[in-house]
Amino acid sequence: MTSHKGYRKKTRQKHRKNVRKRGLGSIEKYLIDYEVNDKVDIITDSSQHKEGMPHFRYHGRTGTIVGQRGRCYIVEVKLGNSTKTLIIGTEHLRLNPVSIK
Repeated sequence: MTSHKGYRKKTRQKHRKNVRKRGLGSIEKYLIDYEVNDKVDIITDSSQHKEGMPHFRYHGRTGTIVGQRGRCYIVEVKLGNSTKTLIIGTEHLRLNPVSIK
């Protein structure tokens, strides 16, 4: 049998949730309003993959919010020597604890 060459390779461990945290999360993470120049951590929520789920290579990275597009946010992330612009839903973002005043 040949190995698959799918889009989400090597994410079985990365997108796995703890047994007690499975299912939909709380509604509070949808009610957070981020502002421009906020530092956010990109933590993908595997229970929400319909809209705004970033590629798994950005999981755990920190970025800066540049703007908003619909219900998603435009986030700039530094990856190597280049800067990437991502459109990410609110359920995959958390405020960076270093930037909280």
